[in-house]
Amino acid sequence: MTLLDTRPHLDIRPAVRELLSARRSGQVLAVLPDADQVTTEQDAYRIQDAVVAGLIDRDGPVTGWKVGSVTPAAEPFAAPLHRSTLFEGDTILPEGFCRHYGVEAEIVYRFGRDLLPRARSWSLDEVLDAVVSAHSAIEIIDTRFERPNSQPRLIHLADQASHGALIVGHGETEWRPMSPVTETVRLSFSDGRVVEHIGGNSAGDPRRLLVWLANHASSRGLPLLAGTMVTTGSMTDTCFVPVGTSATAQIAHLPPVTVRIA
Repeated sequence: MTLLDTRPHLDIRPAVRELLSARRSGQVLAVLPDADQVTTEQDAYRIQDAVVAGLIDRDGPVTGWKVGSVTPAAEPFAAPLHRSTLFEGDTILPEGFCRHYGVEAEIVYRFGRDLLPRARSWSLDEVLDAVVSAHSAIEIIDTRFERPNSQPRLIHLADQASHGALIVGHGETEWRPMSPVTETVRLSFSDGRVVEHIGGNSAGDPRRLLVWLANHASSRGLPLLAGTMVTTGSMTDTCFVPVGTSATAQIAHLPPVTVRIA
């Protein structure tokens, strides 16, 4: 693993120790050490990388990514996801898996071949050619801090971009005709709430994020490999729900997926 070492004078070790301790013990963090010194995305990614390395023995290798953008023109952001937080098909989350349960409906793309580091950047056509299927998915937003959205943006980015779990529905291989910005997303809950609209991803067309991520991940020494699942940002608001709730997401013609929070 290669860290993005643009700020070698920033000692990330205290922050990494606190995040790893919170992951392993379930303790709640009030703040992150030297949080005011984390001033760039590169700082946050260095912390991410070190935490990823420290969790591989417990949570397995990186087999997924989350990527998003606050606007169609903004620089995207990303976080690698461990195998233990990825679930396929309708799922009952293990009891206590997360502390907070923020439900979002998203599109996941699964890659069918490796996109390894190289001198030339990956192009849109090359990246899309490597995708074998698209999936309706639910991301569970969580945090190692006391409350979601309680920290500066870069601190939450360092904390795996507030990832808790990803539940991925059955895939559709005929995904290319789908235009995410014009497709219907439906997110329904066991309490009767329903969110349904067209599009909704703040990034615009999420396929642009895949190209950015292919090159970004390679630069971090964590290239996209065959089988990697990439979730491309929320198409709904984050809906925080209590234990016992079930949620079902469906995007366009993709098969729906359901999660129950035990």
